[in-house]
Amino acid sequence: MRQIPRRFLAPTLAIFAAIFLASGAARAAQASPEIPAGAPGIAMHGDPALKDPFDHLPYADPNALKGGRLTIGFLGTFDSLNPFNLKAGSTAQGMNGNVFETLMTRSLDEPFTLYGLIAQSIETPDDRSSVTFRLDPRAHFSDGEPITSADVRFTFELLKTKGRPQQRAAYSLVKSIDTPDALTIRYDLTGIGDREMPLTLALMPVLPRHKIDLSKFDDASLAIPTGSGPYLVADVKPGQRVILRRDPHYWAKDLPVRRGLYNFDEIDIEYFRDANSLFEAFAAGLLDFREETNPARWTNSYDFPAIRDHRMIRQALPSGGPKGMEGFVFNLRRPLFDDIRVREALGLVFDFEWINTNLYNGLYKRTKSFFDDSELASTGRPADAAELALLEPFPGAVREDVLQGTWRPAATDGSGTDRIEPKRALALLKDAGYDIENGRLTKAGQPLSFEIMVKDRNQERLALNYADALARIGVTATVRQVDEVQYQRRRQKFDFDMMIGTWLASSSPGNEQRSRWGSASAAQEASFNLAGVKSPAVDALINAMLAAKTHEDFVAAVRAYDRVLLSGFYIVPLFHSPDQWIAASSKLARPAVLPSHGPASGGATLDTWWRAKP
Repeated sequence: MRQIPRRFLAPTLAIFAAIFLASGAARAAQASPEIPAGAPGIAMHGDPALKDPFDHLPYADPNALKGGRLTIGFLGTFDSLNPFNLKAGSTAQGMNGNVFETLMTRSLDEPFTLYGLIAQSIETPDDRSSVTFRLDPRAHFSDGEPITSADVRFTFELLKTKGRPQQRAAYSLVKSIDTPDALTIRYDLTGIGDREMPLTLALMPVLPRHKIDLSKFDDASLAIPTGSGPYLVADVKPGQRVILRRDPHYWAKDLPVRRGLYNFDEIDIEYFRDANSLFEAFAAGLLDFREETNPARWTNSYDFPAIRDHRMIRQALPSGGPKGMEGFVFNLRRPLFDDIRVREALGLVFDFEWINTNLYNGLYKRTKSFFDDSELASTGRPADAAELALLEPFPGAVREDVLQGTWRPAATDGSGTDRIEPKRALALLKDAGYDIENGRLTKAGQPLSFEIMVKDRNQERLALNYADALARIGVTATVRQVDEVQYQRRRQKFDFDMMIGTWLASSSPGNEQRSRWGSASAAQEASFNLAGVKSPAVDALINAMLAAKTHEDFVAAVRAYDRVLLSGFYIVPLFHSPDQWIAASSKLARPAVLPSHGPASGGATLDTWWRAKP
């Protein structure tokens, strides 16, 4: 049994080797030495690692068996098969990557490198002020219609106006789009100063112009979609089940980039209303794969018959790549959290050591950076000259201990009665104008109280423990559990005081940071800027990341960015597991080689797995 991925149905991470390269003296004269005319790949920094020609992805097995069914489960429900618009409802898993494809696709062997898929080549000058894609003439949708530049232009203009907030924000920066022929698309990016934009556009899905009804694009729909990917939607049971079936006419099935991928004939995606039902279905052998996120269950509940007789295999795999941040996030749209002293004080009360020992069997590590356990993390490293130069225009944006790399989240002796950090918290709150009256912290007669919104029992358990600790210093935190639909609506409209937020990290953070922490996203409904941060320093450092030409400049920008976020005390950092906990059917197999970037030491997605036994 080898590694299984953290997120199965993410967009496919494969590489397409172009064999029809663009030529011509004029194009060659315009191309930069960094990205040659008609190059089959592009790296955010440096050169792509894979050189044309190659036989298959390094982490795919071209001899993988084809056939069989993979059955997996998800928590929740769905009422739409449209993943491109938030107004379209709760989208079923499995659409992106399996049904819909992008112009280019990412390699998990590199921090951020794309190789051709629908677009067989890319061309961009050294300043990346434009980008030109050349489509593969063999590419077609599942109904046989060829993919043309008109489909790409249609998709761009559609998602620019009706897509997700991140797409609308990014695509609105493009100056113009030109389609001189059926296979060529050129974007003018003059003056935007974003070296990542060519890659952002390369990751745009391509939708069929002849199938999309613009008047209904915003609607939740269970109509069977038409894409260009390796699978078709074969059956839908609303809210309960989606079955994907391999497309026998998939246009790219024989390309080197696809060798060893998409090995199951069918993928059965089942939905469950509660976590216990999902686990019991796996334990009963009704599902083939499970990622465990509950440490108590991982420690105590994996002793069922299928594990004992080796029909299921359980593993803890080292998790590679930067660890993202999860934490209790303060909604700065609430005046209560305007004062940074209040935010820092409330964070001091969280007793990780006691919680980890008593609730989580000591399986977690405290998270201390937004890019923990990687070269991008600032914690433990003093700022170098390059970082200091980036931070110079923003005096006071970074605390001295964060600047020196010595800051750490508060720690206790684990007894549950340690008074050192609570005393520090009370001192900060006193400085912020709070006094204790009848056992409660008040300011101008108003108590320090707020609500923590949670979505399940695991979050509730953690939040209740935190609320108890806050109560001991006179803070009233009310924990409220809401159902998934209400949770998502309130999250998207920022209708909460505090909630648990999660920000996954990659080896190449970039444009997505604008929707997480950029000032423009603070008022953008459904953005991931849960805290409502509006910081000139944050905005400038995101721009510095996107403008970095060298890896060294990029690392300096990310570390400076990490320091500014930590200094803002926008969240109470939680914890992460150094391992990925998975269990799966022993009938599954995977390639021997794992990619170097991604979850669980770069574990390949289930796209690379196959059924070794019936």
